[in-house]
Amino acid sequence: MRVEGHQLLLHGEQNAVDHAYDVVRRMLDAAVAGAQVTPDDVALAAADVQLGRATALPETLYRTARGREIRPKTAGQRAFIDAMDRHTLTFAIGPAGTGKTFLAVVMAIRALRAREVARVILSRPAVEAGEKLGFLPGDLREKVDPYLRPLYDALHELLDDSIVARYLERDVIEVAPLAYMRGRTLSDAFVILDEAQNTTREQLKMFLTRLGGGSKMIVNGDITQIDLLPGGASGLPEAPALFSEIEDVCVVHLTETDVVRHPLVSKLILAYANQSRRR
Repeated sequence: MRVEGHQLLLHGEQNAVDHAYDVVRRMLDAAVAGAQVTPDDVALAAADVQLGRATALPETLYRTARGREIRPKTAGQRAFIDAMDRHTLTFAIGPAGTGKTFLAVVMAIRALRAREVARVILSRPAVEAGEKLGFLPGDLREKVDPYLRPLYDALHELLDDSIVARYLERDVIEVAPLAYMRGRTLSDAFVILDEAQNTTREQLKMFLTRLGGGSKMIVNGDITQIDLLPGGASGLPEAPALFSEIEDVCVVHLTETDVVRHPLVSKLILAYANQSRRR
């Protein structure tokens, strides 16, 4: 491949040239339409062409206050987005770095801005990953806030800081530990439970049964990173089989191929997975 003036010349075996042409054509069409083409878009286009899938650039889900376009970057992420669009309850199970939290928050803010819901509720279990809450400084809220920080980070990436502050102040957006959900009915809301692998069967049941009218619920987790104390079995691994026959519930499995952090992260995840299989 080389550039000569305004021309891009492709050389190689005919099949490879045809694939490369399809990828370049897709990126050119997207750029002409005003999209911000990224390396992830090119990688996804190449994978789609290789598998003979449709070659349209994924829909821009959201444009941040800084002008960044948010789109699914892998086939697994597209399946997750589609599931959230089509189902009331969606489970996303997969390793770190696959965009489970971020994409769920994107869809929540999108629904809020479109007035499809009246509020967004983000929750996580406050479970230690090798550290003890009691040793952290401050009162209970200050101890719990670090566990909720990834949810705040996603909000601040999508919205202007002043808008986040206003939404939080007015309870349009609520970020709270899982324990705060007990006894509530969550109606007309986009509800996200993050790090669900750290919920017991009873806790997960409690959360799922909070679902109220006009709401959508997303449950995310990584069953390879369970931080519950010995004897506290996670409720997430059984969810796919338990709910597989229920209409309007979808389970999406993400893998190391959907990791969108540093390329090394997917290799690290694969190494851990291979070690587990050998045991």
